[in-house]
Amino acid sequence: MLNLTTPISDEDISMLKVGDKITISGTIYTGRDAALPQLVKLLEEDRVPFELKGTVIMHTAFSEAGIAPTTSSKVEIESSIKPLSEKGVKIHIGKGMLSDETVDDLNESNSIFVITPPVAALLTSKVQERKCVLFENEGMEAMFELKVHEIPGIVAIKDGERI
Repeated sequence: MLNLTTPISDEDISMLKVGDKITISGTIYTGRDAALPQLVKLLEEDRVPFELKGTVIMHTAFSEAGIAPTTSSKVEIESSIKPLSEKGVKIHIGKGMLSDETVDDLNESNSIFVITPPVAALLTSKVQERKCVLFENEGMEAMFELKVHEIPGIVAIKDGERI
């Protein structure tokens, strides 16, 4: 098990291979269908209120019931991966198959896709703090900043390879 702490560096990414089991600690951001397209719009306007370089985005909503990954291949989510990776997001956490084009986009930006078990109780137990940082009007689909300790995952896409 490889333990990563945010911010994630290019060196961190270079030591990983498809199939590696990892944990992620530090600050991560959440987003899904409602929030990620809005984040890309803020990115295009150079108005993102936090640093994206070295960050991790988990494709999930956050509610009192907890967190669990949503399907990353939804158009609203998958279309955000390229622009966010180009601006420094190193790890996207979700579930589902991604298109060949998105796999290429991840490779070009030295970013990876990580899958994590959809076990809300386990993942929620890893969250130490949370605060809404963008799109509060979206409720549980708003963007949250989470302080996490050892979110588990498996590297599913890296260097154009898939599990």
